[in-house]
Amino acid sequence: METITDRRFSDMTTTQSNTPVTRTANPVLRVPPADPAAAAAYFGASLAFHADVSDVAAALAAGGDPGFVVLDSRSTESWDQGHVPGAVHLPTALVPEQAGQLLDRSVPVVTYCWGPGCNGATRAAFALARLGFQVKEMLGGFEYWVREGFEYETWEGRAVRDADPLTAPVD
Repeated sequence: METITDRRFSDMTTTQSNTPVTRTANPVLRVPPADPAAAAAYFGASLAFHADVSDVAAALAAGGDPGFVVLDSRSTESWDQGHVPGAVHLPTALVPEQAGQLLDRSVPVVTYCWGPGCNGATRAAFALARLGFQVKEMLGGFEYWVREGFEYETWEGRAVRDADPLTAPVD
């Protein structure tokens, strides 16, 4: 690793974990990677909190009970525009008052909202977890559901778009 010799960048600093950080020419390695055990713990925890759009679609397409319920946390207008088939509609703001009537606490919930730029699914998952539900957030939300070419429902019926080659393989 080549260290910058300019005094403005060669200082030592520490991270929140008190790990020394050397400023280098490479911004990726300016903060060194975590040790493998810490990385395994972090990424394992991430998988406990998140589900991929393709994995959710595969589980739903397999038939039978997937072992979870999908929850759309967006507004009614957004729901009408399009949603995952079979999803439960429960806007984030209504989770605290209605989740107990609509959902079974023994069944894990997978939340989603519009997409990566929306934190409604995160807020819904947080509210559900505080109510005692097991919950994961579907990464990519409805945007990536559609972009990967999965069927969705609108107020007019079912629809599907061609997969975006930037998000899914094109057959």
